[in-house]
Amino acid sequence: MSNELLKIKNLSTSFRIGDEYYAAVDDVTLTLNKNEVLGIVGESGSGKSALAFSVMRLHTKAKIEGEVLLNNQDIVTMPKSKLDKIRGDEMAMIFQDPLTALNPLTPIGGQIEETLFLHNRKLGQQGRKKRAVELLDLVGIPNAERVFEQFPHELSGGMRQRVIIAIAIANDPKLLIADEPTTALDVTIQAQILDLIRELKEKIHAGIILITHDLGVVAEMADRVAVMYAGQIVEIASVEKLFENPLHPYTRSLLNSVPVEGQDTLHVIQGVVPSLKNLPREGCRFAARIPWVDASAHEENPTMHEVESGHFVRCTCHEHFYIPDQNEEKGEQSNGIS
Repeated sequence: MSNELLKIKNLSTSFRIGDEYYAAVDDVTLTLNKNEVLGIVGESGSGKSALAFSVMRLHTKAKIEGEVLLNNQDIVTMPKSKLDKIRGDEMAMIFQDPLTALNPLTPIGGQIEETLFLHNRKLGQQGRKKRAVELLDLVGIPNAERVFEQFPHELSGGMRQRVIIAIAIANDPKLLIADEPTTALDVTIQAQILDLIRELKEKIHAGIILITHDLGVVAEMADRVAVMYAGQIVEIASVEKLFENPLHPYTRSLLNSVPVEGQDTLHVIQGVVPSLKNLPREGCRFAARIPWVDASAHEENPTMHEVESGHFVRCTCHEHFYIPDQNEEKGEQSNGIS
């Protein structure tokens, strides 16, 4: 019996700029198993949220190609009437900004009750209220009955994020996508939210996609990790393999830019993620940010290579990559290469 919950096959999501479409998610293939946390990591602009919104089919003006199979049901081609039934029920999302995700004019309880009403008509009004209060209590909100009556602006950022989680898990979804769930929260609240997501995984046995730019969160939470850069997956492995033996230059650059006790200097990744319109569509997309690696080290059309069981990396440039010392980097920049 297959343990596979979600299969993304050759997914591309393109947005129109002027008269042309440009892919923000470019030919992505991934799988997610039941009761697994798949971390997706990368800088802002790498395409992580665009991928999440594509899986949920929340883009309104994008061209989506490929397949997103949830229990063998293709989300991409699914009629809206059927999609409305499974979105919020079989799959749900924890949004990055809870203040904009919540309706400022509706009490908290009413917003939780709405998703219960849409997907569980057997529950009466009293049953929905009871379940909503239980959910608020489950996500660690004190005085749940009082919060049930409050409006979003009356709650702190951490409390609002817990409300978003309560709404997302209201119907025990099989797939849960958490898009930067701890952004803009203080360190203590971040830890509480991550503990909560971990507990929920054990309780509802959902497959979880955890999107973040924080490698510490990935190390703590994920079972497998996909590293995303400029719309592509550049490396994927178990969390242990990725941190013990990172291969792609982007992965290694990210890990070397994280402060480590006793380390005197940090590696700074040159340049920035290219804009959607200026993103190179041929060759290695990370090549411009590692100019000390010779052009011959890169594939003309980089593909994913399985270097060991379950560990995939894009492009052969990882075989020639090294972290240069500061003098070498300065020399590259002074020569006009960046």
